[in-house]
Amino acid sequence: MRLTKRKMRKASLATFCVVALAALANANDAPATTAETLQTVDPVAEASRAYKQAMSTLATLTALPPMQSEEPSHHTTSVPFSSFLPNMQGQGPIASAMRILIKLRNHSWLPSFLTDYIGRELSNGRRKDEDLKGKAVKVIDLLQHAAELGHMDALYTLGQVSLFPPNSYFPTDPVTAYESFNSHAKLTGNASSQALVGFFHSTGYHSIVPPDQAKAQLYLTFAAHGNHKGAQMAMGYRYWSGIGVGENCMGALDWYEDAAEQAMARFLSGPPGGRTLPLTPPRLSDLVGGVFGPGASVASTGLSAGRAVIKTANARAAGETWEDLLEYYLFNADRGEIDFAYRLGKIYYQGSIYGAPGGIASGGDGASTVPRDFHRARYYFNKIARQVWPRDPANPRQPDRPSKEDSPVSAGYAALAAGYLGRMYLRGEGVRQDFVLAKMWFERGADYNEKECHNGLGIIWRDGLVDGKKDMKKALKHFAIASTQELAEAQVNIGKYHYERGDLKLATAYFETALRQGSPFEAYYYLANIQAHQVRSKMLPAEIAGSSCAVAVSFYKLVAERGIWEDDLLRDAGQSWSLGTERGNELAMLRWWIAAERGFEVAQNNLAYVLDQDKSILRFTRFAPHSPSNDTARLALTQWIRSAAQRNVDALVKVGDYYYHGLGVPDEPESVRWEKAAGYYQSAADTQLSALAMWNLGWMYENGVGVPQDFHLAKRHYDLAYETNAEAYLPVLLSLMKLHVRSIWHTLMGGQNGLTIWDGDEETSRSYYDNPEIEGGGQEQGAGQPSIDQGEEYEDGPWYIGKARDDFNRQRGQRAADQGGHDEEDPVLWARERRQAEADRDGDFGPEEYFDGAMRGHRYREEEDVDEFAETMLLVVLCLMVSTLLYVRGRWMERIRREEEERRRQQGGVQQPQQQNGGVFPPPGDPARDDWAILR
Repeated sequence: MRLTKRKMRKASLATFCVVALAALANANDAPATTAETLQTVDPVAEASRAYKQAMSTLATLTALPPMQSEEPSHHTTSVPFSSFLPNMQGQGPIASAMRILIKLRNHSWLPSFLTDYIGRELSNGRRKDEDLKGKAVKVIDLLQHAAELGHMDALYTLGQVSLFPPNSYFPTDPVTAYESFNSHAKLTGNASSQALVGFFHSTGYHSIVPPDQAKAQLYLTFAAHGNHKGAQMAMGYRYWSGIGVGENCMGALDWYEDAAEQAMARFLSGPPGGRTLPLTPPRLSDLVGGVFGPGASVASTGLSAGRAVIKTANARAAGETWEDLLEYYLFNADRGEIDFAYRLGKIYYQGSIYGAPGGIASGGDGASTVPRDFHRARYYFNKIARQVWPRDPANPRQPDRPSKEDSPVSAGYAALAAGYLGRMYLRGEGVRQDFVLAKMWFERGADYNEKECHNGLGIIWRDGLVDGKKDMKKALKHFAIASTQELAEAQVNIGKYHYERGDLKLATAYFETALRQGSPFEAYYYLANIQAHQVRSKMLPAEIAGSSCAVAVSFYKLVAERGIWEDDLLRDAGQSWSLGTERGNELAMLRWWIAAERGFEVAQNNLAYVLDQDKSILRFTRFAPHSPSNDTARLALTQWIRSAAQRNVDALVKVGDYYYHGLGVPDEPESVRWEKAAGYYQSAADTQLSALAMWNLGWMYENGVGVPQDFHLAKRHYDLAYETNAEAYLPVLLSLMKLHVRSIWHTLMGGQNGLTIWDGDEETSRSYYDNPEIEGGGQEQGAGQPSIDQGEEYEDGPWYIGKARDDFNRQRGQRAADQGGHDEEDPVLWARERRQAEADRDGDFGPEEYFDGAMRGHRYREEEDVDEFAETMLLVVLCLMVSTLLYVRGRWMERIRREEEERRRQQGGVQQPQQQNGGVFPPPGDPARDDWAILR
């Protein structure tokens, strides 16, 4: 038995040893197995997986509704029927009341069920915000992980998300953005990354790197050679303005030409006629009437007062909203008003209340944007056109052309609507692209000589869009008809024909005519090509070649800046600024700064206006809201100077203000600063546009600040300020009164060259050039002949042969535009006048309800007669009822009074009834009572 147990123990021990050895062997082999497993994981596949997951999560975050995508949400609900419950972030009084209740939720007087509901909403909203923030952290972490594993797209995306956060759940991290773009540029040579790294070095954004124009020039040069359009524009602007390099017109010409060619290629890649041009971006200052306010700014006075953005600013100041305006248009269009329907279709087609001059192809204004809706535009245009063409033929290729007897004499708005419908079918806007239907609608409008229809037919015949049949002779015929009606696009099409044939002289004439008629894109490009060809031919004298180079650079710059469809910094900045949040303002300023480095004058002006340190009238007093920051003022001054260099007169005056107040300028004596300020004011005054600059100069000459004291020049500049802008009457009048008083005192104290109250001395002291007269002839101008003073002064600057004729034609075109037809009418002013006309027609007792207004017209004349008789009888009955009630009430009150007197007489017969209160009349027996005229 013991032997058996001993054997069993030995066997167990042996088994234990074997198991232990086996476990030890497995333990030794485990690291090798793990290492082999790790070696099988591919870093490239892992990076790709992390990048795809990050982009998928990012797509869900960027697909949030607008209200949630910009700011953290404060609501959500998981209870059933949540879609029927009020939305705290929504619009309307209910949502506003709920947001107010959130602030009052701790008050005891609120019902418990309401506080419980608000608390539940807030807790759910916080939970959702935390979930979305967690997803944003996940996106950044996955991108960083993928970038560390060598995924270049993840590295670039990480820089984009860090510099331009898609919504408020992502933090702004310029340091990570710079490091990502810098690494990406070094590893891949990507032009987009190089351009953004160049921006960091050029501006020193967030002090991540110190400003270094040499490094900025290097990175931007590489990016521009990499065909990055923004970098090419930045290089062209730097050569044009001498930023980091010497001024070089030919260098600027080369870079701007490359950028303009990209814009033109993008434009021509669209439907027939080219892509739809982006809306013109507005300046922030223009939306408030200019840098110095309405009336004092050049932007809102003179010819500039007719610009669409100033009309928008005036409409906003008057309390007009686009929602109310569209509601008024919709109401009248839906009840059959053709003129309202046509204008409403135009608004929806162009996506803006105001269209640009030059025709449909010229686009619209970016300050009065509305959602573009091709379907609604087509609905209204089709509604108008069907009044003349009620049905389409079975075969659009063989339309039934009505005879002259059957067709109306004038199609009115129907022909204009046919032009839009043909354009929509030609380009596939809101409908399926169909060249045959486009031709049918164009032919219908062309029968009534509509210019857009003729231009559309010319495009169809030129490009052979219907059955491949090209007929240049027919195309030119249609283009010529449209051009005689001053359609800019038709002028461009004829100019392109001559340009391709090599007839540059005739092509130039057509392109210049197109510019005067409002062409915003193609005409500039082809004229720039012609000027650039002349510069490079080396056949012109140096002075003429320099002028041609300047014109070519300016035109190429306009084309490059307008032809932006994929990376529109100004549009994105405007959307961010409209949010009104701190994050939105920061992103808007960043985008404006990038665009400003690329030469966009609008971006430079907006950035300077936001950073302006000279807005407070309490500046340098103890009541000032804040002390000016010299660093911020220096940046603002830089942008004001760059904006002024691009012919912005208000910015030029602003530069003078900065030097006068010493904001953002180097430390130097006041006398030196004031001399520079006077120089900037003089430059602005020389444009004959800025009354404010003239007034400033008058004040400086009056007080001898920055210029020698001269009362005569002070009076002259005050007078010029009033002549330039009649709204300066009051300040000029007060200044002249003070000036004369000061001059008299100066004379009494023994001073010289004071003013005199007699005008004769003033007139005799004038120079020949102040009022030129023709000597020897003695011929007076006829009564009907305009005087020299009625025209505009020729501006200084680069001159070329024929410039005087072009300026004259431009002025004549402007006067013709001021007398233009209904296509250029102001939609807001037109609607306002229609409202006033309706009110005048309705009279003091006319309809005030939309329903009553809809009953106007001759369609319901018989019903109106019946209604008028019924209303008259009703008024008679009401008058009788009121008279009866008054009589009954009087008798009732008399009975009550008699009963009361009888009751008092029975209770105490001693007391006499009280005398009736006579008010202000004297009591009986008083002699004063005879002075009152009492009719008995």
